Amino acid sequence: MPAEGFVCDVRKAVDPMGRVYLTTPLLFQSKILCLSLLYLLTTLPLALYVAFSQTGCIFRNPPPLPKPRLFAYPPSYGEHKYALPTTRSACSSPVPFSEYGVVLQEIRDLCRNSSATAASPPSPVLRYLHGKGDSFAGNFSAKKRMPFFNHTNGDRVEVPCGFLQEFPIREYDRSAMEKCDGVVVASAIFGDHDKIRQPKGLGAQTLETVCFFMFVDDATLRGLAAHNILTNINGEVDMIGAWRIVRVSGSELPYDNPAMNGVIPKHLVHRLFPNSMFSVWLDAKLQLTVDPLLLIHSLVVSKDADMAISKHPSNVHTMEEAMATARWKKWADVKSLRVQMETYCEMGLQPWSPSKHPYTTDVPDTALIIRRNGLKSNLFSCLLFNELEAFNPRDQLAFAYVRDFMIPKININMFESEVFEHIAVEYRHNLKRHDAGAPASTIKKASSRDIKGSSCEAYLLKMWGESND
Repeated sequence: MPAEGFVCDVRKAVDPMGRVYLTTPLLFQSKILCLSLLYLLTTLPLALYVAFSQTGCIFRNPPPLPKPRLFAYPPSYGEHKYALPTTRSACSSPVPFSEYGVVLQEIRDLCRNSSATAASPPSPVLRYLHGKGDSFAGNFSAKKRMPFFNHTNGDRVEVPCGFLQEFPIREYDRSAMEKCDGVVVASAIFGDHDKIRQPKGLGAQTLETVCFFMFVDDATLRGLAAHNILTNINGEVDMIGAWRIVRVSGSELPYDNPAMNGVIPKHLVHRLFPNSMFSVWLDAKLQLTVDPLLLIHSLVVSKDADMAISKHPSNVHTMEEAMATARWKKWADVKSLRVQMETYCEMGLQPWSPSKHPYTTDVPDTALIIRRNGLKSNLFSCLLFNELEAFNPRDQLAFAYVRDFMIPKININMFESEVFEHIAVEYRHNLKRHDAGAPASTIKKASSRDIKGSSCEAYLLKMWGESND
């Protein structure tokens, strides 16, 4: 008699008396084993399809001959630095990556063509204000800053764009920065607030094509020396893996706030690297996990964009981000935040609405910025930096204001936040900051006064859906 229960397979057998009956092989007499084999055969093809399909946020063809590990850190250097969890959810708009070799050649050709025409750049060009100022960017009033937003006069207008005071770096570093005439990846650590992390997923020839520069101050240098990471203290060229270290003298920095000093290389990268055609800014809390050439090609070149930046994962309106900034004490001087928002409302800033399409948000995540360094992106960066000096280094608050009012209009590829999570790993800061923007004596608590009469009253009512407009 055949075995009871679920039978995967049966076979004929003959006993000594010549009778024929059916038997079940021992391998298939277990119901659980049969179900397991059936599940494996069903799910394996599906798993292979998902692994090799382009249905995720990104699809990266592996570059040839990947580089070995760039730098080995001592175990103590990674203490108390944890990666933030991510949702890793699927994207509605996947980002396909082209073959590494094709991308490498195309970007090299673009940079070569740009260098060949540098002697006779197209008009209009961006000219910068030079001279000495009371602050690094001149600290112009809002009314004096606003005329620079309209750049229809071309090269007849000098735009304030920082460097009206010294940014103290060594001359041989400055020379190396000027020689970087293709692609630059830049980052900065001021106040020993983060860790230098090596990029992952680099192609075989990326380090020959891309310049990696990390700006550090004296406090960060002391931290690196304490871990025996940077021992060439008196040498001219300091390298940590892929990164060339650029020392910025702490005693001569333009601003007292480390965050404000950090936005100089973040938003004025085109001035520090005047001959670079493409740039990738990477906050030091991030570790890049995709080759920067692939990112530039997929997020900027193929989109014919001036700049690429991730959408904020939750906030849509500038005012939402301002409220979150105050709520989470990302900038402690709430009174100055209110002054900034009311200034923008007076100048005509509107909450996000479908009229702002193709943009679906007014708030970016500025930890990763990919730029095609040209007239529009350079003008945007200059105007944004001027707003940061006027108010605070929270660059998300001035983003939509500059984007919406600058002329000529900039084309920004604001990609999904899920894509951001797939191309970089975000880590927690190592040190808790106590200088959130203002001394304790000047920090003002948010009041509960009515918005009636505020210049942002119409903005807020429209944002809340209570406006009749």
